[in-house]
Amino acid sequence: MAVLSKIPHNCYEIGHTWNPSCAQAAVDVTKGALEVSFKIYAPLYLIAAVLRRRKKDYYLKRLLPEILWSTSFLTANGGLYIVFFCILRKLLGGFYSWSAGFGSALPASYIAILLERKSRRGLLTIYMTNLATETLFRMAVTRGIVKPIRHGEVLLFCLTASLYMFFFRSDVLARLTEVACIFCHRFIIGKEEIPTHSGMVEHICTRPLERTAAIESEDSQLSARRPSSRRKTLIACTKELLESICKQGPRHRCCKHYQDNCISYCVKGFVRMFSIGYLIQCCLKVPSAFRQMFSRPSRLPSLFYNKENFQLGAFLGSFVSIYKGTSCLLRWVRNIDDELHALIAGFLAGISMFFYKSTTISMYLFSKLVETMYFKGIEAGRFPYFPHADTVLYAISTAICFQAAVMEVQNLRPTYWKFLLRLTKGRFALMNRQLLDVFGTQASRDFKGFVPKLDPRFTTVLPPGFF
Repeated sequence: MAVLSKIPHNCYEIGHTWNPSCAQAAVDVTKGALEVSFKIYAPLYLIAAVLRRRKKDYYLKRLLPEILWSTSFLTANGGLYIVFFCILRKLLGGFYSWSAGFGSALPASYIAILLERKSRRGLLTIYMTNLATETLFRMAVTRGIVKPIRHGEVLLFCLTASLYMFFFRSDVLARLTEVACIFCHRFIIGKEEIPTHSGMVEHICTRPLERTAAIESEDSQLSARRPSSRRKTLIACTKELLESICKQGPRHRCCKHYQDNCISYCVKGFVRMFSIGYLIQCCLKVPSAFRQMFSRPSRLPSLFYNKENFQLGAFLGSFVSIYKGTSCLLRWVRNIDDELHALIAGFLAGISMFFYKSTTISMYLFSKLVETMYFKGIEAGRFPYFPHADTVLYAISTAICFQAAVMEVQNLRPTYWKFLLRLTKGRFALMNRQLLDVFGTQASRDFKGFVPKLDPRFTTVLPPGFF
């Protein structure tokens, strides 16, 4: 079998083809990884510190050590891989299909994650587990083991959003993770859709209609007393337009958006989240646009009129409006504010992913949901607790991704492959994958017949045409 077969080539012929010395090759990769890692983490920690409004003491004493801490983790992950790559080859006398990728990355990743701060290990584990799961799925599809479901990422997002919304409303998850809390409470549900207990629901739904009318009358009187201004900002004009459109409309007595009727409630939710999504996508394109400001100034308008900007805005805006609209509709139909409404509304809102299809978002939110439920199960005594499970899971997941990066890069997420190339300064693409094609994974398929120029003095098998 090809999986159990071994090729007798040395690590210079397969891996570090740019330098025959194992030690020098490890130094080259480590130096490149150190430089790139610092460039990644320095602005990341700085921006995080600004957003969290850290005090001056943090910038003077803690910022640089935390940057170096995470930099050492990522540097070790890249440098130790090539070290174990060479060690395994010398121990085994050659390469098996698993040793060049999985076998070398497993100990390297385990040691590297131990260097990282404990507070970040869980987040890294979730990300790599998500990526490894997607990679394994692509491998299974390539081998014909499973068949992909059309729009599967949308269906997964619908199910995940449905469960998130239901658990949040029913208060099953007393302590949601940070990401889930932001996702559900601040951006999606808001204060109008906070979890309610049965007593509160009954109290709200039995509120007299006269009280609702009184509130509306009071709001109209306040708006009439507001001084008019000749010069209005764009935001004020937009708000006035929305209020004029949604001025007349019903609001069910179970709804808690007292300042708006149901139509205005949904429209404002869409506009708010569409704006946020649009601005987020614009900000992500600012660095590349800044570099092209002088070389290609004609491309600057694409920063604001890019299709992806509107897609992300439509995704977020439609999610909120569909969720809130469905919740209001179900309150009108059933005349009650029930927790099951969140289950239905969350599923229907998930359809909004058609505007912005993303396997990464779907898999990440699903992974966070599984993690949250698992830890709730541990607290309830229903699931066992495995110490150091995050480090082991991270090492296995990273090893799976490295296995794909070596043997079948076509099944690896493109963004992660670009990250590996950046981390190693392009050296990951210099592997002699034509020799790895004997294992039947089409390792050299995406490398256009690349063959490294090797020094025959350091090869165990002479290249063709050498005499």
